[in-house]
Amino acid sequence: MRFIFLVWSVAAAAAVQPFTIRAIDEESGRGIPLVELKTVNHIRYYTDSSGVAAIDDAALMDRSVYLSIASHGYEFPADGFRFRGRTFAMKAGGAAEIRLKRINIAERLYRITGEGIYRDSVLSGMKAPIAQPLLNAMVTGQDSVMVAPYQGKLFWFWGDTDLLQRKLGIFSVTGATSDLKQPPDFNYFTDKNGVARAVCDLPGKGVKWIGGLFTVKDESGRERLISHVERRDGLKDMFEQGLVIWNDSKENFEWLRKFDLDERMHPRGQTLRVGDMFYFSLPNPNGFPNARVKATLDDVSNPRHYEGFSCLEPKGRLNGRQTKLDRDASGKLQCGWKLDTEPWNAQVEKRLIDAGLLTESEALYRVHDVKTGNPVVLHAGSAQWNEFRKRYILIATEIGGTSHLGEIWYSEAPAPEGPWTRAVKVVTHNDYSFYNPAIHPFYSEEGGRVIYFEGTYTDFVTKNPRPTPRYNYNQIMYRLRLDDARLSGL
Repeated sequence: MRFIFLVWSVAAAAAVQPFTIRAIDEESGRGIPLVELKTVNHIRYYTDSSGVAAIDDAALMDRSVYLSIASHGYEFPADGFRFRGRTFAMKAGGAAEIRLKRINIAERLYRITGEGIYRDSVLSGMKAPIAQPLLNAMVTGQDSVMVAPYQGKLFWFWGDTDLLQRKLGIFSVTGATSDLKQPPDFNYFTDKNGVARAVCDLPGKGVKWIGGLFTVKDESGRERLISHVERRDGLKDMFEQGLVIWNDSKENFEWLRKFDLDERMHPRGQTLRVGDMFYFSLPNPNGFPNARVKATLDDVSNPRHYEGFSCLEPKGRLNGRQTKLDRDASGKLQCGWKLDTEPWNAQVEKRLIDAGLLTESEALYRVHDVKTGNPVVLHAGSAQWNEFRKRYILIATEIGGTSHLGEIWYSEAPAPEGPWTRAVKVVTHNDYSFYNPAIHPFYSEEGGRVIYFEGTYTDFVTKNPRPTPRYNYNQIMYRLRLDDARLSGL
């Protein structure tokens, strides 16, 4: 009899209705994803993409429970002891709402990839805005997005991908399509079992990473989807690179042209199109559009047709202390667009300055914080023309900063090559990284007044001992209003 009672008690506990807490951005009124709610004995809950946390622990029901409240770039009011939290009268099926002040200028909207995107909303009986709110194609984590409009759809591709059913994931690119609505409802390219599969499974060992995704018309006028690819020994040496082209019938990338291993002029990073030119960011890592080529299939396939915005001698390459700079007879540095000449970025400039080849005043990428005047060294980023600001805009990750690769900055310039001189921090993270951001111009609203961008949220290059469940190693979408007064001074 005692055993039957215990079984009944456990079953009843397992069936408890959750107590629902919804975190709200007090400025926009929208739910906030990624808010941590922690009990005094360190049980942690995280809000889903609707800002909902479903607490279904039977031990907490019908009790007063104190939860500390924290979130990257958001703040809950502190009490007299400077604790940020609240006591909840938890009851099965009950609900509560909390409001947080946004410190970030950009607003966190939703998680795009991974498992349990709307898990807590589903547990609370709410309707989710996507068809697969819990698990799609067995994907649990995805790194660094590339996306392009193609054949009336959005084609999304990611780097390394984690799957639910195996320790090692996919290291040869995964992909999906969606329409233009938000949040995107992905139709993954899958195997016969409905599991996400590699879409750049080129012959040979090693990981395959793509970059510089774009569409261009071939000689028959047909639109084609093209990307640069590199094959590497993990994070170590590259042993193959070139261009790949999307095969519509096979739904897979295939070789278009291979490049020499030491070739540095090719598509890379997030693509910017201006008129009949493609702009890319070289060398890696770099967020500035400092390389360009005519937007034809023949030109993008020929590295000698690329121009770099550079101060090197024409057709020059970076070569440490032996680098040859382009100076006139008076010693003045000559910078501009030069055919088949390698561009540089802020990190390269620093090395040239340290080598005594360049002075601080000659640097092209001296970006400073508008608020403090302090220098900001930018890493990978994404640039686009913005009709509202009538300027080129840049969203980029900072190297270093208050959290390593976790700070996102906004900058503007009159031309793709700059000058990029001032920036405003729009997103911050607490000991967490958010790298390889991508602006999505196809989502822009109000004539460019509102822009959208995403990036990879991960503990990979941090010392954080607690990866965020479900969110870690996944893509998160942000929204930024470009009429925000805090962006003044640019």
